[in-house]
Amino acid sequence: MSKHESLVPLKMLLFSFHATNTIILSFLPLYLRYKGLNGTEIGWVLAVGPLASIFAQPFWGYMSDKHKTVKRVLLVCIGGLLISSILFFQMNTLLSIILMGAIFYFFTTPIGGLGDSLAQRRANELQVSFGTIRTWGSIGFATSALIIGEILSRIGVQYMIYPYLFFGTIALIVAIKLKDVKVESDPIQLKDVNKLFKNKSFVIFLFLMIFLTISHRANDSFIGLYITELGGSESWVGLAWFIGVASEGAVFAFAGFWFRKYHPLIFVIVAGVLYSIRWFLYAGADDPMYIIALQVLHGLTFGTFYLAAFDYVTRLIPKDLTATGHLVFYAVFFGVSGIVGSLAGGAIMDMFSGGTLYFYMGVLSLVGTICLMAYHLLPYGKSSPVRKTE
Repeated sequence: MSKHESLVPLKMLLFSFHATNTIILSFLPLYLRYKGLNGTEIGWVLAVGPLASIFAQPFWGYMSDKHKTVKRVLLVCIGGLLISSILFFQMNTLLSIILMGAIFYFFTTPIGGLGDSLAQRRANELQVSFGTIRTWGSIGFATSALIIGEILSRIGVQYMIYPYLFFGTIALIVAIKLKDVKVESDPIQLKDVNKLFKNKSFVIFLFLMIFLTISHRANDSFIGLYITELGGSESWVGLAWFIGVASEGAVFAFAGFWFRKYHPLIFVIVAGVLYSIRWFLYAGADDPMYIIALQVLHGLTFGTFYLAAFDYVTRLIPKDLTATGHLVFYAVFFGVSGIVGSLAGGAIMDMFSGGTLYFYMGVLSLVGTICLMAYHLLPYGKSSPVRKTE
């Protein structure tokens, strides 16, 4: 079997999981509005996912490192995704949606991080670009956004469970065919995880990137509501996500040509500058088509930031804690930031407007970018870290 053939199940897993992720990310806020929840209540439900992920990401990452398998942990999580999603979509009251949502997110949130961790390791193993594997997640996301947005605008957002289960079932089938990673080190113990948090460069970087990731996660949660606030429909929301993720896929696909030219922190800072510009432009929008056109900036911001930050963190963490370190990174990126972005974003939209929310996001990104510039000039961020193998 050629190296490219051995990557097919992994690429299909990323495609199908991110297709399910699109449905939740793009249309769950609209679904919850259909259920009768207001902006603040929607913010509470959306914050449950990141809260669950703070516990779920390190837990499943630790289980993966302890038992030296990514594949088996992925199978458990995808099985949990299918069962819990059926129950989650039956809930009607705010409390039941929140409680069932916590269980649903406990299984779903680690899948992206585990998939990326496996992709990073397989890329290193086969000497291929991580971006060329990860781009299949973006293709799945973009395809689903366009097709499912059009379908839901015709049949109604209340039926989003059916396409979700379709892609989730494909993810489970292809996960069975995955090639697992071989790890030669001894099984880790819980006390070994302390190594991550004694690494000052790792901890400081995670703290500073929160300024950018809060704004990113607030956009994830509320861009759909902002587009409808400006007069757009479900299909327009799907189109916005399609354009954004298509540009992200292009950035990932061509990463091999541009990514290694400079220190990853340079790319993180460039992405931060672009994030600030992007949010200020969104804040001034008065037409949903303006937002849709500007979504091409999603690839240049998230695509560049995620690749560079993921690579930088991979260099900082000990090799025997790869999955744990990656999922701690995920817990901060999609967890802590998601809670703040969802709760604060929902409240700001209720009190003011989407435009005000995006203005504050621009200010936050600008502060974060300035702090990351200072970090890069200081000893912690100046050197090029080397993977530790102890």
